[in-house]
Amino acid sequence: MNGRHGVPAHARREGPLARAIEEQTSKLPSDVFLWAAGASMAASATAKAMGSKNTALFIGQWAAPFLILGLYNKLVKLEGSE
Repeated sequence: MNGRHGVPAHARREGPLARAIEEQTSKLPSDVFLWAAGASMAASATAKAMGSKNTALFIGQWAAPFLILGLYNKLVKLEGSE
């Protein structure tokens, strides 16, 4: 029997680790990840203004992963993990 989107139900089952992570992260509001991305950009700008170029680049690169995690979190909430 085919599940959602024509994928057999057994083919889209999550492992126990993924289920546990999704269960915990689904409790977080989605805007936490947006705020984290904004904070990393602000911290990066601060580090750059203080003359720490390498630190600024390192911290500034955190914004994209935070936004991707936010998208993943939102998808899990909308679609469910199972």
